Amino acid sequence: MDPTRYSGEGGVTSSQLAGDPAGSGAACPGLRLASRLAIPPRASGHAVTCAVGEPPIGKLARMTTSHLDAPDLAGQTDADRPAADPVRDAVHGAARRARAASRELALLTADRKNALLLAAADALVSAEATILEANAADIAEQIEAGTGEAMLDRLRLTADRIEGIASGLRQVAGLADPIGTVTRGSTRPNGLQLRQVRVPLGVVGMIYEGRPNVTVDAFGLAFKSGNAALLRGSRSARNSNEALVEVLRGVLAEHDLPVDAAQLLPSEDRSSVTHLIQARGFVDVVIPRGGAGLIQAVVENAKVPAIETGTGNCHLYIHGDADLDEAISLLLNGKTRRCSVCNATETVLLDAALGDAAVDRVVGALRTAGVTVHGDREGLVPADDVDWGEEYLSMDIALKVVDGVEEAIEHIARWSSGHTEAISTRSIDVAEAFTARVDAAAVMVNASTAWTDGEMFGFGAEIGISTQKLHARGPMGLEELTSTKWIAHGKGHVRP
Repeated sequence: MDPTRYSGEGGVTSSQLAGDPAGSGAACPGLRLASRLAIPPRASGHAVTCAVGEPPIGKLARMTTSHLDAPDLAGQTDADRPAADPVRDAVHGAARRARAASRELALLTADRKNALLLAAADALVSAEATILEANAADIAEQIEAGTGEAMLDRLRLTADRIEGIASGLRQVAGLADPIGTVTRGSTRPNGLQLRQVRVPLGVVGMIYEGRPNVTVDAFGLAFKSGNAALLRGSRSARNSNEALVEVLRGVLAEHDLPVDAAQLLPSEDRSSVTHLIQARGFVDVVIPRGGAGLIQAVVENAKVPAIETGTGNCHLYIHGDADLDEAISLLLNGKTRRCSVCNATETVLLDAALGDAAVDRVVGALRTAGVTVHGDREGLVPADDVDWGEEYLSMDIALKVVDGVEEAIEHIARWSSGHTEAISTRSIDVAEAFTARVDAAAVMVNASTAWTDGEMFGFGAEIGISTQKLHARGPMGLEELTSTKWIAHGKGHVRP
C-alpha cells in the first residue's frame, strides 16, 4: 500500500524508517517496547520540537522560535542544523494535519457526524474480504514469530468481529452528541449569563497493541466527539490497521470531510511513539492501551497529557454465604470468555467459611474449563507474590482462601490494579461494605468482571478503560473525550 495514504504528502516509507529487526508479536510486547523507546533527554524551555523547516502551530505560532526547543534555523550553517528525522517529521506533519482537521470537526452537526459513522459501518462490512486478507497476513507473520494463542486471539479478525466493529460504530451514531451540551450555568445578580459547555479535546493520540478493532473504536468515538485521531497501532497488526484506516479515510473523502481525521502513524519504528507522546502543542492527549510496559513507558515519559488505561488484575471474591453455582458461573465467565482482555478475572478469593468441598468444586470447574490454577493449597501450581499481582492474559488464574471479607478487601487493596473488582454474596450489608471500601474503577456485585466494557455500559464502544482518577475513570466513551469551556453573555458588563 502507498505509505503516503496515511501520512499525506511527505509520508515516509518503511525503508526510510530506522530499523526494527525484532518481531513485535511476543507475549509481552509492551515490556519490549518500554525497554526500547528512545526517550531523549528533557530539553530546556518549551517541550515541543517543530519539524525542521515547518512553522510552529497553534499557540506556538505566537511565540518566537527562540522559545522553542527547535532553534531558529535562519543563518545557520548546514553543520548547525538538526539532523533530519523522517519519523519525527512524519508524526509532526500528521499532527499538524490532524489539528487542521479537528477545527472543522468541532463545527460539524450531529447529523453529519452520524451519517459518516453509519456509512463507515457499512463500508467496513463491504470491505470484509480485503480486511480479512490483510489480517490473515498479520496472523501468519505472528505464528511464524512464535506468538502465543492468547495474543493471536487479540489480533485475529473474523466476519463476526468485523460485524461487531461495525455495530459499535452504529451504536456510537445513535448516542447523544455531547458537543455543545450545557453542563452548568447561571445568571449572576448583575445579569451576566454564564454557561459551561462541552467542547472537543482536539487531537487525540492512541497508542495500542494487537487488537485492530481499537483502530475503528478509537476513530468512531473521537470523530463523534469532534476530535481528530492519530492512531499508532502495533507492528503486529500493521496490515489490518492499514486496511481499516483505508476504509475510514475513503468514507471521509466521500462525505467531503477531512481525511486527516483518521491517520495511521508509522509502526515500523518505535521512535514514532516517542515523538507522539512528547509532541506537546501538537497533540492534546495521548491514551496508551496495552500491556503494563507500554502504559508505564508512556505515562512516565509523556510531555503530552496522558490518560492511563491500567492493566487488569481483576479479582472475584466469593463470600461465605454466596450461591456457589452462581459464583462459579461468574468466575468461569470472567476467566474464560476472553482470557486475553483486561477485564478478565485473574484472581479468585474464596472465603474459608465455604469449606474445603466448595474450594474443590471451584478448582474442579476451573480445571474442567482448561484453566491452570495457581494457589497456596496442595495440588495447585505453587503461587507467590508474582502470581497475586499478575495480569495473566491467559488460561491461568490465582486462587487464595481468605478469612472473611476483611482479608479479601486487604488482599485486593494490596494487589489490585484498580480496574475491576467483583464480589459474589447474598448479603446486602457485605456487598455495601465491599463496594464502599474497594478502590477500583468498577466494582461488581454478583456480576462478572467481563461487564466492564464501553459497549456493555451503553457507550457503543470505548477508547479504553481508565484506572486513574483525574479527568476520566473506568470505560471511556464520548464525554471522556471532551473538555469544557465557559461562555459569558453580557450587556456591556465591566468589572468594578
